Formats: sequence, C-alpha cells, structure tokens
Amino acid sequence: MDQHSSDQAQQSASSQPLQVESKYVRETRCFKTSRVFPTDVNNHNTLFGGKLMSYIDDIASITASKLCRVDTVTASTDSVDFLYPINPTDSVTLESFVTWTGRSSMEIFVKVIREDLKTGEKRIAATAFLTFVAIGEDNHKVQVPTVIPETEEEKKLHETAPSRAAMRRQRREESKEFADYLTTEYPWE
Repeated sequence: MDQHSSDQAQQSASSQPLQVESKYVRETRCFKTSRVFPTDVNNHNTLFGGKLMSYIDDIASITASKLCRVDTVTASTDSVDFLYPINPTDSVTLESFVTWTGRSSMEIFVKVIREDLKTGEKRIAATAFLTFVAIGEDNHKVQVPTVIPETEEEKKLHETAPSRAAMRRQRREESKEFADYLTTEYPWE
C-alpha cells in the first residue's frame, strides 16, 4: 500500500464513529462521606457552600472517569440546589452517577445526604447536575458509552435528561451572547 492509500485509510478510519459499549448506570456510581469540621463552616455555623461545591465537582469527575476511562473536563455545573443546611453535628454523603450521555458529553447527578450523627436522621441536603466532556490523548473530544438505567431513580433521571440537555444548550448560547457585551478591561486600567 502506498503512502497516499495509507493516509486515506487512516483518515477514513478516524472519521468513522467509534463503536462504544454501553454501561449500566451502577458502573459509574460513586460515594463519598465526610464529617463537618469547625474549619468547614461559615458564619451561620453551616457547611460552607463552596466546600460542598468542591466535593460535588470532585466526585462528579470520578464518576465521569468511571464511565469512559479517559480524561474528562467539567463543561458546566448546570445546577446546585441547596435544600437544607448541613450542620457541624452532621456527616455529609455524596452519591453520584451518570444519568445520560451525548456523543462526547455526559450528565452527572449528585445527591447530597446529610445525616445527624447524634439522631441518625437523614435528609437530602442538596442536588446537583454537572456536564463533563471526555477528552482523548490528542486533546480532542471522544465518544463515550451510553448508559443503561436500572432503578426507578435512574430511569426517571434518564428519561428527563433530554429536556435538561436542551435547557443547557439554550443557556450556553445565551451565555455566549452575553459574554460579547462584557469587557475584559480592569477598572484600574
């Protein structure tokens, strides 16, 4: 085979979509439990929101990697809803899993459960949706496996994901348009 034919074959092979196997949602599931320490709280004596957001991005990144086994990047934090405060007497458990995938992107759901360590009472303290993108060794997007939901919770999140994806696309376009009106100049310049 001459060099031209070899180049054409490589180009044809690289333009073909990869056949990626599906994975069960449970294969992407992660858990993380932490105690709330005095250095973790704000002036209201509840877990600092930024600390919780760091936990959320951390566990979501592990979930993303478990799905596709390549590097991933956070494309957006779509929502973080703080539902109940997390107190110093609580532990905080995060559960995350992939709910839906596009070609190279994935939606990750994070559920935050607070547990009062004295009474054992548990509550959903926060929920979050994040979007990650899979990146190959050449720093280009790569195809990710689809996910197969099994539990009622997984099925509901999977079923409702396309509407969230449409909202994300619309919000991203609006953000790009809005960014055109913003200045990059510092006030002291």
